[in-house]
Amino acid sequence: MTVRSQRHGPVVRLIIDNPPANLLSLSVMERLLAELESAANDGSVRVIVIAAAGKLFSAGHDLKEMQARRSDADRGKAYFEQVFALCSRLMQMIASHPKPVIAEVDGIATAAGCQLVASCDLAIASDRSRFGVNGIDVGLFCSTPAVALTRTISRKRAMEMLLTGAMVDAATALEFGLINRVVPAELLQQTVNEYAEMIAGKSPTAVKLGKQAVREQAGLDLADAYERASKVMVENMLAADAEEGIGAFLEKREPKWQA
Repeated sequence: MTVRSQRHGPVVRLIIDNPPANLLSLSVMERLLAELESAANDGSVRVIVIAAAGKLFSAGHDLKEMQARRSDADRGKAYFEQVFALCSRLMQMIASHPKPVIAEVDGIATAAGCQLVASCDLAIASDRSRFGVNGIDVGLFCSTPAVALTRTISRKRAMEMLLTGAMVDAATALEFGLINRVVPAELLQQTVNEYAEMIAGKSPTAVKLGKQAVREQAGLDLADAYERASKVMVENMLAADAEEGIGAFLEKREPKWQA
């Protein structure tokens, strides 16, 4: 099994289990997509965690398999198109998913593995984790990882990683803004669970609307961004959860969110 799914109350935990390097093969990406689609349609799911088994998070695509396809009649073109189209679908699914997605990173995350981390809403890493987009070392600029990377960290930080192929440690990734927190490896899952449970306790309506609004306004100019965000605020204020939440706050009681 390339991806294992575990359910802990409102939190779904997806574990990439494709030893030894947890490569994002076609089967891994297809399974992740299927699990994400299932979670999107399940109202009882509030948060998704993407983690990995073994000593690293993901080394990205299977370059050995991709190299072997050069013997195809089209020199692998159709296969390469399939791989990158599927990867793009996966990363876009994470970005547009109605539920928050948290990356739990322990070990190395390179190329498309780093792209996966950058695509998630939050990323928490162990202090032994390292990150890189090192396709440039083998003559392959990481253009698709660059999409997620440049939308997560500054363009100059991203270009530093993309042009040099250098690995950065967890502390540097935190400084760059690629991840949210660095914790000792033995506390990683506990810390992720705390974040997931905290978010799962919030209004699912507010979380869904908010994640969508943050994504949509990011590509707009200032005036259009405020116009879009204001419309979302009105929609959110008219929702039952906002009425309940504000009422509960004023009445000094715990809110009861709609499913």
